[in-house]
Amino acid sequence: MGGFDRANYDLGVDLHIGLAGTADLAGQIYRQVRESVLDGRLRPGEALPPSRELAVRLRVSRNTVVSAYDRLVAEGFLTTRIGAGTFVSTLQVSGRPAGSAPPDREQGAGEGQLRPRSLWDDIVIPGDMSAARRYDFRVGAPDARLFPYATWRRLLSRQLRATAVGVGMPCEPAGHWGLRVALSRHLKVSRGVDTTADDVVVTSGIQQALDVIGRVLLEPGACAAIEEPGYFVPWLAWRLLGARVVGVPVDQEGLVVDALPDDARLVYVTASHQFPTGVAMSLRRRMALLAWAQRHDAAIVEDDYDSEFRYTDQTLEPLHSLDTHGRVLYVGSFSKILLPTLRVGFLVAPPSLRPALHVAKFVADWHTSLPTQAALAEFVDQGALGRHLRRVRGQYRLRHDRIAAALAGPLAPWLELIPSAAGLHVGAYFRRAPGTDLDAFRASTAAADVEVFDFSQVSGLGPSRPGLVFGYGAIPVDRVDEGLRRVEQCLRATMPIP
Repeated sequence: MGGFDRANYDLGVDLHIGLAGTADLAGQIYRQVRESVLDGRLRPGEALPPSRELAVRLRVSRNTVVSAYDRLVAEGFLTTRIGAGTFVSTLQVSGRPAGSAPPDREQGAGEGQLRPRSLWDDIVIPGDMSAARRYDFRVGAPDARLFPYATWRRLLSRQLRATAVGVGMPCEPAGHWGLRVALSRHLKVSRGVDTTADDVVVTSGIQQALDVIGRVLLEPGACAAIEEPGYFVPWLAWRLLGARVVGVPVDQEGLVVDALPDDARLVYVTASHQFPTGVAMSLRRRMALLAWAQRHDAAIVEDDYDSEFRYTDQTLEPLHSLDTHGRVLYVGSFSKILLPTLRVGFLVAPPSLRPALHVAKFVADWHTSLPTQAALAEFVDQGALGRHLRRVRGQYRLRHDRIAAALAGPLAPWLELIPSAAGLHVGAYFRRAPGTDLDAFRASTAAADVEVFDFSQVSGLGPSRPGLVFGYGAIPVDRVDEGLRRVEQCLRATMPIP
C-alpha cells in the first residue's frame, strides 16, 4: 500500500472518503457514508468493503470502521448479512437526487423543504448591536460602564449558591416572591404606582411581557392599536399572534385618542416618555384614553420603560394610578435602567387577569432566571438600585442637555427639537421630508463612525412624519459633542437646508 494517501481514498466508483486530521475518525466515516446513501451515490443493495480492508486502506484501526458501520446499521442506512458482508439498506431513503448538492443552510427553503408561515417572510432580527460605532447615539441602551458590577457580582454569587439547593421546583411562574415584594415597593416610591406583590408578574424583559399579554387578551383577528411612530416589539409580537395591528398617530400631547379604531381590543402607549418622539401624554389625553377604554371594553398596556430618569421637578401620574376600572396593564424593564443583558421585566395586572397571565408565563418559559431574580430583589431592598439611579441621573442629564442644545442650535436648520425632559433619548422631526436623501444620510453617518437612528428604523409601522432619535445612554459624555458635530457634517453633505 506504499504511497497511499489516507485523506483521499475512493470507496467504489462514486464514493469518496476524505479524513481530515485525527479527531473523530469514526464520525467522519459515518457522516460521509451516510451522505453518499442519501445522495444516491451508494445505491440500495450495493456492497461496502469489509471493515478490515477499509481500515487498512484508510490507515485507521478496524474498531474505528466497525464503530461507523455499526452506527449506520443501527440507523437503518446499512444492513449486514452473516458471511456475506455489509450492504446499503434496500429501504427507500427519502433523500436528494443523485449528484445534487446538499441544501444550503444559509439560504431560504427550497423545493420540498419545510417553509415557515408566510408572515415570517418580511420579519428580520435587528442587526448586531454589540459592534457599535464610536459615536453611538442608539436608543434603549443604558451606560454599562456605570453599572455597579462589584455589588452585583457579590449578590449574584450568593444567590447562585443558595438556589443550587433543592432545584426540583425552583420558582412559580409569576416570579420570585421577594422580587415581587421589592418591585411593588419600588414602584410605589419611584413611579407612584399603587400595587401589591400579588399584582406583579416577573418576565424576561418587556418583550415577553407584551407577548404574554397578547396571548391572554388577543383572539386571532382581533385589533390591537399601537403608537405611530412607536416601538416595533408590540407590532411584531401581536401580529405574530394573529392580531390586526393598527397604527395611531402621535402629536405634541401624545397618542391621538380620537383616532383609535372602535374595535381595538388592546392599546399600547408609552405615555410618560413616548417612544421615539419623547413627548409626554397630557393629563387631558390620559383621562380621555381611560374613558375610551372603559366605553369600548378595551385594555391599555402602559410601557413605562425609563421613568426613573426625569430631569425636572414636574411629576407625571402614570395611567395606572389614574385607572379606577382595572383597564391598565403596567409594564417595565430593568434592561433599560441597569443592563440590557439582565433581561428582567415585569407587568402589573388587574386581579381579573392574574390566573391567565400566570398560565401564559408558565407556558412561555415557566419562570425567569431564579438567581437573577433573587439577586435583583436584594439589589432593590439594600438600596443599591436607588443609589445607582441617583448617581447616573446626573450623567444622563448632562448628555440630554448637550443634545437638546445642539438640536436647538447647529442642527436646527435640518431638525426640529421635540421637547422632552425624561428618559434616555431625544427626538427631532425633520423640517422637510428627507426623501431619498435619508439613504445618503445613513451611509454618511456610517462612514463617519456615527450610530443614529431615524424613526422608521425603530418603529413597527411607518411614521407619518420622519425624524431622528438620539439615544444618550450608550455614548460617553466626552464623545457627545464630537458625535453631534459629525451628525451636522453628514446632514450638510446629504441634505440641502430647507
